[in-house]
Amino acid sequence: MSQYMLLVYEQEADPSEQAEREAALPLFLEFHRSLREAGLLVNVQRLRSVDSATSVRVRGGETEITDGPFAVTKERLAGYYILDCSDLDEALKQAERFPGSRWGTVEVRPVMPAEEWVKVAREAGADVPDEAVKDLA
Repeated sequence: MSQYMLLVYEQEADPSEQAEREAALPLFLEFHRSLREAGLLVNVQRLRSVDSATSVRVRGGETEITDGPFAVTKERLAGYYILDCSDLDEALKQAERFPGSRWGTVEVRPVMPAEEWVKVAREAGADVPDEAVKDLA
């Protein structure tokens, strides 16, 4: 099994359209139940509105803190799922079942295990102790 992250993007909605989306909660509950029963769901979280975001960037030793998301886009990151799937095809199948895919976008991305993260860093020349794996997991 490998872990896959499903990043959920959607456009900001006016109050009536948002109310329609909220009314779809029973579909989400069924989706979550089925993922749990299949042993796929590791974690799921809904994010607050992009209005509550604060972005931090450090460039040339200077820290820049701005209100709002990092990028101005039509779609915003609304939440995420972490699933244990046998392969990418299974993760894509679950993303297709996601109720919000009717109005948003689901980006499916493999999660890099902590052991691989340490290996990649070492290959790049980082001096990383073996116990670092527990701090990255």
